Amino acid sequence: MSRWATVLAGGSGTRFWPLSTPDSPKQFLPLSGERPLLEEAVSRLSELIPPERILIVTGAPLVERTRALLPGVPKDNVLGEPRAASTAPALTWATSVAQQRDPDASLVSLHADWHVGDAAAFCRTAEHALEVAERHDVLVTVGIVPSRPETGYGYIEPGEQLDGDARRVRRFVEKPDADRAAQLIAGGALWNSGLFAWTAARFFAETEELAPEIAPHLSKLASGAVSDFFGSVTPIAVDVSHFERSEHVAVVPGAFAWDDVGTWAALARVRATDEAGNVIVGEAFAHDAHGCILWADDGPVVVDGVRDLVVVRAKGVTLVTTRERAAGLKALLETLPQSLLERPS
Repeated sequence: MSRWATVLAGGSGTRFWPLSTPDSPKQFLPLSGERPLLEEAVSRLSELIPPERILIVTGAPLVERTRALLPGVPKDNVLGEPRAASTAPALTWATSVAQQRDPDASLVSLHADWHVGDAAAFCRTAEHALEVAERHDVLVTVGIVPSRPETGYGYIEPGEQLDGDARRVRRFVEKPDADRAAQLIAGGALWNSGLFAWTAARFFAETEELAPEIAPHLSKLASGAVSDFFGSVTPIAVDVSHFERSEHVAVVPGAFAWDDVGTWAALARVRATDEAGNVIVGEAFAHDAHGCILWADDGPVVVDGVRDLVVVRAKGVTLVTTRERAAGLKALLETLPQSLLERPS
């Protein structure tokens, strides 16, 4: 049995506008360090999975840019979705590719746009998840040990012990409020990270039994009709199609710093700050300012006497919002003229 990795690297470029755009979504941006998030993700995996067994699933328009960013990954391993249909169809395709190349394949799946504070701990946890998936013939999710009562993440309540620290999943809880999140953490619940592992055989057994949105169309993948497959499936997240429906699910804990870098405000958790708690990237200057996110990509940014602002200068556009409102950036973009959103990268 050989082990594979699938890195989900799609994205619409909305969360980090104006720096991100549809042709340069956040996985191509150096949001948590000096390198793009996607490059960091593949580098992190290299201690566990060789490049020839790493599959990247991205949007068709992003294939060539992805290949250029990752010259060590074989070109045929960069898979361009003809249509965005959420994570379950994407992972079904990737698992099919791995199984066609190795009928006994097992896979670990992750997103390209995470910040991980300890690469070695991440690899140990991913390897452990693969071992549990192979040994117990289950779908495995990694639950991150929470560091705060986060309301933007889903939670996993572990159930009975499978072996060691691997447990069956009692239930999944979607994005609770702050009080409920604190209660869940006190009861031992974990963040649902989206780091998964399975054998190809178990994944397709669960697909056939539990995922009517996908199962009737599997023959199209087997015959190589990828466009027909994506045109026929119903978009659905793998969390719903497989993990929430299956009785063959286990969770293992991940005790490493992890963040999905979902908004501009998240940079305060993943980047160094000055003494006043400001994140400053590029030619940005803060005077008597506290808790601000300042990103200057194509011209200087200066703030004075403010707190908890996000100020971004990129592609000839200046965005000013608050850290609290940064989570609603997508709604803001829906109100702006296309001419503003389609400025060249």
